[in-house]
Amino acid sequence: MTSSRKNPSQERSSSKSDKEMPLVAHLLELRSRLLWSFLFFVVSFVVLYPFSQHLFAYLVMPLADLLANDSAAGEARRLIYTGLSEAFLTYLKVTLFAAFFISFPLLAIQIWRFIMPGLYKNERKTFFIFMVATPLLFIIGVGFAFYGVIPMAWKFFLSYESSAAVTGLAIQLEARVSEYLSMTLQMMIAFGLCFQLPLILLLLAKLGVLTSRSLAEKRRYAIVLILIASAVLTPPDVLSMMGLAIPLYGLYELSILLVRFLGTPNKDQEKN
Repeated sequence: MTSSRKNPSQERSSSKSDKEMPLVAHLLELRSRLLWSFLFFVVSFVVLYPFSQHLFAYLVMPLADLLANDSAAGEARRLIYTGLSEAFLTYLKVTLFAAFFISFPLLAIQIWRFIMPGLYKNERKTFFIFMVATPLLFIIGVGFAFYGVIPMAWKFFLSYESSAAVTGLAIQLEARVSEYLSMTLQMMIAFGLCFQLPLILLLLAKLGVLTSRSLAEKRRYAIVLILIASAVLTPPDVLSMMGLAIPLYGLYELSILLVRFLGTPNKDQEKN
């Protein structure tokens, strides 16, 4: 009588021995984990809201630095709000964004702890890598937008200001707080999401949807799609568009290498 041995890479880990949990227990566990994540989000929001003006001031920093020369010369520059509740809603949105940003790691941990017992060991390793890389790439994308692209974009827009000596009347920026916040967050989130491209393509490769050869062969179509996405996701100026398109294309080329060496179950010997 031969005894069959399980492949260690195919053994499921279980925090509840080898007993399968009923569906209701799974749903109750999921509800509990989501509830704790939501409570942490609420607490984060309550703690951060008194600092909402400071958070908004940090987001305004790229524009404030560009306008510092005018302020030093005694010419007051400002942001305005034209609706009675506009400033309040702006601070509310800033706090919500910051609270979610802080709460996301706990949410990711809760998702990981919920899914982990049902995964094979090799699946757990892959899933853990994706869980760590996703927020890391998002933060890199947000930082690249805030410290690199946004200052260049704001400088471009401010170049259209003119003095009264040129146009008869001075043309100056008096941006609304809600408009500024929306444009800034839009660019930061767009860059953070677009920087997920290597992970998305690597995941599709592991599922057998694409290969490094297919990515290389479709490069020209990818460039067109990258330009279209950059034009849609960024403000209507060439600097912002290229500020997203260039790193996105670099990530696409990086994705080809990642897919070639990591994305396929068998060794990919394909050449570009």
